[in-house]
Amino acid sequence: MSGPAPQSGRLAGRIALVTGASRGIGAAVARRFAAEGAQLILIARTVGGLEETDDAVRAAGAPGALLVPLDLRESDAIDQLGASLFERYGKLDILVGNAGILGDLSPLGHVQPARWAEVMDINLTAHWRLIRSLDPLLRRSEAGRAIFVSSGAATGTHAYWGPYAVSKAALEALVKTYAAENRKTNVRANILDPGAVRTAMRAQAFPGEDANALPAPDDIAEAFVALAEAACTRTGEVVRV
Repeated sequence: MSGPAPQSGRLAGRIALVTGASRGIGAAVARRFAAEGAQLILIARTVGGLEETDDAVRAAGAPGALLVPLDLRESDAIDQLGASLFERYGKLDILVGNAGILGDLSPLGHVQPARWAEVMDINLTAHWRLIRSLDPLLRRSEAGRAIFVSSGAATGTHAYWGPYAVSKAALEALVKTYAAENRKTNVRANILDPGAVRTAMRAQAFPGEDANALPAPDDIAEAFVALAEAACTRTGEVVRV
């Protein structure tokens, strides 16, 4: 970290971890959180992408982030993350589980087992691992807030979206369970469905779509701030933007 976080803003002084922070929604959330005074811990697979997000945060006048290059399929590394952050910060105020992959869009019978497993590992199991590793730190916060990114595909009504849809439906069940387990603590957990947003994943799924007709990731970042505030009392909800 290059200095103390700004003392003003709705997230002033709060420590926030964002996964998938190298681009798209994750990078937009990181920039907005920094503008609201949060101290950032940014996770993604690519060092270059993390550095680009950090450069944008610094250019806006906020302190630099702690950058953690990490592939969320590395379960042992996620398990070690909580201990490392405890030594450095002693707590965690905000967790944003944003990282995810689309996988193959094809009939269920055509999905290869390795590709199915990859989607489940990143979109579901990695988030359970994050909860398992970071829950003790969130409980040490006076107002721990966990936000996980889902999709309208979780309804299971979209043909050919099998692995992605199943992973997001399971993620919603995971987060609702986690929220129910924390109703008597200071931790609140919610799912955010951002809708159609101008991202690389959206372009992969809908290559013929006019991306300029969609909201940019920065346009939906406010929804994350609202759920990350200490004053937020919502929990166990699917919040649609």
